[in-house]
This record gives sequence, C-alpha cells and structure tokens, in this order.
Amino acid sequence: MGLQSGSLRARLVLQLLVVAAVLAVLLFFTVRYTADRAAEATQDAILGAATTSVAEQLRATEEGVEIDLAYSTFSMLGAIGQDRLFYRIDIGNSTVTGYDDLPLPEQRPTSLAAEFYTAPYLDTKIRISAVSRTIVVGTSPVPVLVMIGQTRQGQAAIAGALANRAALLGFGFFVLAVPLSLLSAGSIFNPINRLAEAVGRRGPRDLRAVRHPTPRELAPLVAALNGFVSRLRGALSQTETFIAEAAHHIRTPLSTVRTEAEIALRQSDNEATRIRLRSMIRGVEESARSASQLLDHAMVLYRSDQLEMVEVDMGQAARNVARAFGPTAELKEVSLIVLGDDRPLPTRGDPLLIEAALRNLVDNAIKYSPEETEVCIALSQGNGMVKVRVCDQGRGLSGASMEQLAQRFSRGGNVSDVVGSGLGLTIVTEVIAALGGEFLLEEQATGGTCANMSLPQH
Repeated sequence: MGLQSGSLRARLVLQLLVVAAVLAVLLFFTVRYTADRAAEATQDAILGAATTSVAEQLRATEEGVEIDLAYSTFSMLGAIGQDRLFYRIDIGNSTVTGYDDLPLPEQRPTSLAAEFYTAPYLDTKIRISAVSRTIVVGTSPVPVLVMIGQTRQGQAAIAGALANRAALLGFGFFVLAVPLSLLSAGSIFNPINRLAEAVGRRGPRDLRAVRHPTPRELAPLVAALNGFVSRLRGALSQTETFIAEAAHHIRTPLSTVRTEAEIALRQSDNEATRIRLRSMIRGVEESARSASQLLDHAMVLYRSDQLEMVEVDMGQAARNVARAFGPTAELKEVSLIVLGDDRPLPTRGDPLLIEAALRNLVDNAIKYSPEETEVCIALSQGNGMVKVRVCDQGRGLSGASMEQLAQRFSRGGNVSDVVGSGLGLTIVTEVIAALGGEFLLEEQATGGTCANMSLPQH
C-alpha cells in the first residue's frame, strides 16, 4: 500500500469549499422555488379577487342579467406587469361576452370561491381564475360562470428578479466561504504547527518527553512521538555504551599481545622465530589500528547526529594531540614541531570530534614520514577561520585526488607497505562536514603532503 501524499490543509479547504458550493446552489434553488410559489400565490390572490369582483357585480333585471365590467378591476391586474388579460362570461350555457374559446375548467366551480388552473391559450400559457354563481332571473335560477385569464410574464419577471438576487447571494456566500475556509483550516492546523515548532527548537541531545499543550485529537500523536523518543534515547545510550566498551575490550588485548610479542622478539636468538614475531607484531599493529579507526569512525557517525557544541581552543587541542604523539614520533625518529604562539584559537564544535580529526591527521603524517624528517603543525587564524596545517615530508599523494582518498577504506597506491585502514581521511572529512569547516589536501613541490583543516572562528 503506497504512502498517501498531498496537503491536509488543501484537502480540508477543498472540502469546505465544496460544502459551501453545495449550500450556495441549494440556496439558489430554494429561493427560486420559494419566489415562484410566492409570486404565483400573489398573482392568484389578485386574479381571484378580480374574478370575484366581476361576478359580484352581475345583477338580475327584468330583461335578464346586467353586466358591469369596471375599469378598476382590470387595472388592478395590469398594475403588476405587462401581462395580457382575457375574460369570458357564460350565462346559462352560452358565452355572452369575452373570448368564447377561453379554456373551461375541468369541473365547474360551485361557489364564489375562485378555482385556479393553467392552460395553453393562443401562443402562451395563461393562468385562469373561474368563479361560478347563480342569479335568479324572474322566477328561474340562471347559472353564471366568470373566467379571467392572465399571462405569466409578470410572475416570471418577479421570480427572475428574486432568483438573480438569490444567485448573487449564493455567489457572495461562496466568495466569503473562501477566506473563511482558509482561516478555519489555519486555525485547525495551528496546534500541529506549534507542536512541530516546539519539537524542532530542541537541540540534538534533547530527548525529553514532549509536554507541549495540544488538543485532545493530537494526544495519540504526542503519545506515539514520546514513545519513539523513549526508544531512541535507549538505543543511543546502548550504542554509546557499546562503542566505549568495544574500544576497551579490543584495544587492551591487542596491546597486550603486541607487548608480549615485542618482549619475545628481544629475547629470541632464532632468526626464523624473530621473522614470525615481526610478522605477528605487524599484524597486531594493523589490527589494532584498524579496530581503533573503525571505532573512531563509528563514534564520529554517532556524534555527528548528537553534536555537543561547546567552545573549543583549536590551538590547545592541537598541542595536546602533538604531545600524545610525541613518543610515537620519537620511536620513528621523526621530529614533531608545533608552530604558532600560545594565543587561543576559539571555535565552536564537538571536542571529541575535533580531537579525532586532529589525531588522524597527525597519525597519518607520522606514519607516512621517513626517518629523520619533520612533521610540522602550524596554527593560525584569519578570514573568520581558525586553521591547523599538518605538513610532512613523506611520499605525497601519488596523483590521487582528495575525493578518492576520502572514501572509506581507500588508500594511495604508494603506501601499500605501510599499515593502515583507509579510514583516517574519511573520519577527518566527515568531522569537518559535521562542524561546517573546510578540509584540503595539498602535495608539496619538495615532497610530502599538507593537510589543511579550518573551522569557523568563535
């Protein structure tokens, strides 16, 4: 099952806008239907009143029925629009005035209560009101049917005007819903953003449980995050403990084996045995160096994500490393010189990583230097950087680029006879990348290599 992607905010806003659009359409049709019914009811009321008025004005005379069609009756119908009017008056079974082809109702009305119906007439549909009454002429009752028809233009105009207003109202509602939807989505996701900011402001070693106030709906997320942080804290603690214990348990036995082998070498007079002992010492030395650098590399990888950024004096750190490698340099008859005054060279970084990088640079310089040569450690600062330059008089880079030599387990083609693991420059490169510094290897014209390590000045 693939991971779902996309913006929750966009989806929420889209859903709110869809709801707003549906409500706007429903509002339009509701108002349109209501306007049609209201206009029809109003027109029917006026039309029925006019029909009833005509019917009530009929009088019986000695000669028959007198009809008085008052102008005010028809003017009342014409006041609300430009509709056409049609009327028909039947006395008995014959039409005495009006349009004799005006459609009759399906059932004859039985009282003065108007009956309404719609029927096609001429080129349009008309609304017809029919009223029936009985007039006594002489001694005989005579049925009278009065009908008045009216076209629907006025009603349609009224309904259309109301519908247009409803459409404008619906459109305005939808337009207003756009910023309201954005504001609503923002207010909903603000607690999530604040939680993310609170977690993002933490330092790399801050693995406390999250206690940021959040809505109830985010409680499962916070609980899961705290569970993950707890597991991560335990895993990192176990990793750090393992690295420290592994370094101790690997280095100590190898050092013991090497010491015993060197003692045996001094005491042995058998040349074959001495050759084997020298081979064993070389293998132990190679294993010890590889194990040491592997553990250093593991420590660098671990602390790169858990940097402990404090102020570090690069000059003092370089001098400490030089003192630690003094005996090694003397055994190889290499002069280890530190150039630069005792002024502090402050930078900000992880002291263990800086020490690991300096240790590998000095170790490489001594390791690849011939006897009775110098390894120079120059300390300086400038352009906002503190710099350590380690130069030797060794074999150089043999044409290999820095990118090639910085790869894991990669070594130059001219150092196969020297014990090494191919991790020294890898460690230095990763430390410099983690601390935001610069690292450059230069091959000297007179022979040897200079390694330039720079970190931002604090």
